[in-house]
Amino acid sequence: MTVVGPFVKQRPPRFWVAVLAAAFALLQLANVTGRDTPDTKNYLSYALSLRGANKHEAAAATIDYVCAGRASVARRDQSVNVVHFREPSPARRVVEECRRDQWGWVSKRLSAGQTAGHTVPFIPPRFMRIFEARPGYPVFLVPFITVLGVKWGLWTSSVLITVAGGVLAFLVLRTLRAPTVASLTGQALFYVLPCGTTSIRPMAEGLLLTLTLAALWGCALALEGRTRAATALVGGSLAALFAVKHGCRSPPRRTPSTAQAPARHSPRNRACALRRLARPLREVGVVAACGVAVTLLAAKVLGYPSESESLQDLLTAHFSRPDRSRPWSDLLHLEVNFWVEWLRRELWQPFFPTALLAGAWGALRQRPDFGVFLVAGALTGVLNQAGHPDINIYGDRLIVLAWVLPVVGLPLLLEQVVRPRVRGPDTVPGPPRTDAGPKTAMDAGTGAGLDAGVAR
Repeated sequence: MTVVGPFVKQRPPRFWVAVLAAAFALLQLANVTGRDTPDTKNYLSYALSLRGANKHEAAAATIDYVCAGRASVARRDQSVNVVHFREPSPARRVVEECRRDQWGWVSKRLSAGQTAGHTVPFIPPRFMRIFEARPGYPVFLVPFITVLGVKWGLWTSSVLITVAGGVLAFLVLRTLRAPTVASLTGQALFYVLPCGTTSIRPMAEGLLLTLTLAALWGCALALEGRTRAATALVGGSLAALFAVKHGCRSPPRRTPSTAQAPARHSPRNRACALRRLARPLREVGVVAACGVAVTLLAAKVLGYPSESESLQDLLTAHFSRPDRSRPWSDLLHLEVNFWVEWLRRELWQPFFPTALLAGAWGALRQRPDFGVFLVAGALTGVLNQAGHPDINIYGDRLIVLAWVLPVVGLPLLLEQVVRPRVRGPDTVPGPPRTDAGPKTAMDAGTGAGLDAGVAR
């Protein structure tokens, strides 16, 4: 048995998964409020409406939450301000100004008869329709805000979503037969990279990330031949993604290649392995293709806002200005400018592109068949950003799905360090085994061996 120290030896992987999840959750107590975004008001008021609150009640609870968060941030900012840190707390003043501002817009719109739908009219009606087409996250919030109230309900739901995303990253890597330490690294990376920072904010992106990882787990299960579980995960994730953000798409279908077939296999064994993998991947591909088709059809039938409406929303600053007469031409011009400026900023601090390249290298080198699914899933984030080329959106949340690539790909690079000589049937090809000694559990690349030895 591999000895890795008194704190790790003989501990099952699930113990360390729970430790990482609990540590992350406890750290989030440092910021219970003040994480909300402009989207939070719409999702929260939607959830309160689903719970049975009328427009005025939903507006009051939402405004109280948002204003309390602003006051908390203002108080903390002043406490470290080198000029004003001795002055009285601005919390009360910030709350009063925030309530006056928020109620001014809402009262005016409610008085004008803007009471349709579930969302409180914090925004113009055309903009509200976009959020009305996203019931998934508000439905998820309902039990939490009902039992724990708005403040702790939003915090708890956000923590659970993010913890689940990290656990799914671990499960994806374990299904790919990565060592335990590499799989735990993937879980930790999900928490500390921008995907974790985004997931913990009370908006739909956290649920979007978690569901995407669930779909990728289904792709990994398909490569293991577990077709029923794979199709259920992929199909269920796509259905849930439609409710969360119906514009999301699934990874493309791909048939397995010979790149993952171990070199020591004979041509006959390699062909058998390919035939064994072809059927589950084909079935998952059919489910994904049907998901895309159903998404487009259902959005049309339900009358959800079209791509042109979303484009006008982008180009008119949420419908605060007249519609553009040539929106697609304007989008193309803005698209070029956006990506030039985005690349300039990223090259100034190139952590993100470096992480993407390293993650892609690790995934495509170590698990080429799954790597294609992973890269495709990450590209949905790039496509989402391309559909909204707004350089001023806080936190790069539109492109956040691209971070799943380093979350899973970087631990696969780590695998070369943790387990450099291990070559199992689901890992990168290696030279034929020439020693005549007995194979250990770690040599065989079995799950038991991976659980027993976290690292050498």
